[in-house]
Amino acid sequence: MASLNSVITRDPEVLGGTPVFRGTRVPFQALLDYLEGGQTLDEFLDDFPTVTREAAIHALEHAKSLVLSEL
Repeated sequence: MASLNSVITRDPEVLGGTPVFRGTRVPFQALLDYLEGGQTLDEFLDDFPTVTREAAIHALEHAKSLVLSEL
């Protein structure tokens, strides 16, 4: 499986250092906002076609593992 830094990157020159999906200007937070708002992963991917399904799922799985390790 790809490492997180191959999927999410931070660069002060891109959106002020906001974590974005690598190779895009799409913030990871946008995915979380979509899901929090009741929209589906497919809706997010339709609206942000530069993000691959694999990248989105990998980022979510990593976030999940971070949360679970804190419990």
